[in-house]
Amino acid sequence: MYKCLNCGKSIEMEQVKDKIRCPYCGYRIIIKETPKTIKKVKAD
Repeated sequence: MYKCLNCGKSIEMEQVKDKIRCPYCGYRIIIKETPKTIKKVKAD
């Protein structure tokens, strides 16, 4: 999943055709969303 920096909507790469552009607002800067997981590391 990707996210538009202008409108903040989530985008799948199938929605982005040939050019990298937000299908909702037309903005050209798209970032990859990272999962919001927390890693727990046990310290010894």
